[in-house]
Amino acid sequence: MKVLVAVDQSPESQMALRYTCHLMEKADARIDAVYVRPDETDIVPESVYGPFVGKEELAKWLEQQQENVEEQVLGSCEVCEAVKTPCTPRIVMGDPADEILHIAHSEDYDLVVLGASEHSAIKGFLLGTVHAKVLHHAQLPVLIVRNFRPIKRVVVAFRGSDCDQAAMEFIAPLFFHRKPEITILHIAENETRQHDGIAQACLMNGEKALREFDHAPVAKMASGNFVEELLKDVAAERYDLIVMGAYGIHRPKYAKMISDDALNIARLTTRPVLVYREKTPQSGR
Repeated sequence: MKVLVAVDQSPESQMALRYTCHLMEKADARIDAVYVRPDETDIVPESVYGPFVGKEELAKWLEQQQENVEEQVLGSCEVCEAVKTPCTPRIVMGDPADEILHIAHSEDYDLVVLGASEHSAIKGFLLGTVHAKVLHHAQLPVLIVRNFRPIKRVVVAFRGSDCDQAAMEFIAPLFFHRKPEITILHIAENETRQHDGIAQACLMNGEKALREFDHAPVAKMASGNFVEELLKDVAAERYDLIVMGAYGIHRPKYAKMISDDALNIARLTTRPVLVYREKTPQSGR
């Protein structure tokens, strides 16, 4: 599995890299820690030191930023090396969201990982522009990490879609050696409820995929508002990771945009959230 972790100077991104090393500890994975250095022409001087920063000073500042990130990434990558998971720092230049998406798609990555501030979730702020853009447009799974929690309990939020089923098939081999306790929380929403037979078939296929890798998932039922019921259960059960499909029951046919539910969960919880979306043919080009 190829994993792209976006890094910068923030503690959140370095924590996300260490978390990814923990996540991939016993998986056959390769991790690339990608730092997107801003283009000098895209930076407003006031955002650095003051309105009179010259081009030369700006270049020096960017160089220092890059050196600081490289040093931090090398330190974080040591966690991966300790568990024999390759971790390679990479530096590219451009717009962070655009470059992350371009690299993830053109180089056939299997997962993108982004660190996010825990405090913004507590205060209910929106996700940063980079996070929102990547979540909206990445045609592959995206993991948002707000804090480091050893993965012992995982909840799969299930609405009865094929995307939810595929999410279970994605995590089944990933957690084969770790064997966390996996709960499938089936939330039925009256307004958008899928035919019970179809939902049950998806649930059975997802459970089967988990059992093929010797997991013993526990199924739970709930009804009501999807976001409210999921957050309520996460608060009560204190799961370490939330897994969910990017789409609702009605998968978009053309503009494959992430559902509002998935965005709200990523915004409102302090738990790591894996938003699953199947890689498209364009991702491998």
